[in-house]
Amino acid sequence: MFDLSGRCAVVVGGTAGIGRAIAIALARAGADVVATSRSAENIASTAHQIERIGRRTLSIVSDVADRDSLQRVHDQTLLEFGHIDILVNSAGITKRVATLECPTELWQRIMNVNLNGTLRACQIFGKTMIEAGYGRIVNIASLSTFVAFHEVAPYGASKAAVGALTKSLAVEWAPYGVTVNAIAPGIIPTKLNKKLLETERGHELLMRTPMARYGNADEVATAAVYFAAPESGFNTGQILAVDGGYLASGVNQ
Repeated sequence: MFDLSGRCAVVVGGTAGIGRAIAIALARAGADVVATSRSAENIASTAHQIERIGRRTLSIVSDVADRDSLQRVHDQTLLEFGHIDILVNSAGITKRVATLECPTELWQRIMNVNLNGTLRACQIFGKTMIEAGYGRIVNIASLSTFVAFHEVAPYGASKAAVGALTKSLAVEWAPYGVTVNAIAPGIIPTKLNKKLLETERGHELLMRTPMARYGNADEVATAAVYFAAPESGFNTGQILAVDGGYLASGVNQ
């Protein structure tokens, strides 16, 4: 239904977990996709998969904490493809810590990656989209954009701010043909959270999900393809929860 043929997408944090699933889904929908992150090995693996699908790509290392590296991704992609139509911001970090014990340096590092990194990419790529009169930006928010999770205040604050940033940019850039939306994934098993999901915390998360299962990254990627498509042109400033009913839930038993 959503044909992205002729489109060029950049997925920041697009070489592992949800970001990788989104990069692959965009390629399958017809887009040329540049998936970038700090890991050259993961970039090469993802690029190989994109090329196997029959789409073009580039292998460029970046760090969302480094504006110059994001600018290089932008410049090399624009030089190679001539246009950048889609940006997905999927890079993020977290660490569980009691708020009273959270050092300033940790708070700032999480904010710098999750919030400031998203802002940097939006500024760099958004400028080109505004000049072109067309663009689709998809940010990755979180359930913690809406509700609190125990002892991850820095992450929750950063993702709440990503939600606010998404809405602010949507309002500012709507007159220029650029939509800005976000996805709030539910509980999606990845290599990073596998051990967490085997704990009591993981069992509670599952209990609070009405569908009584965890999601998978491809289900999140489907939402990203929709927001990236021309057909979603009247949707902007939205935060779509792909969460198995988690946020709708009160008492499940």
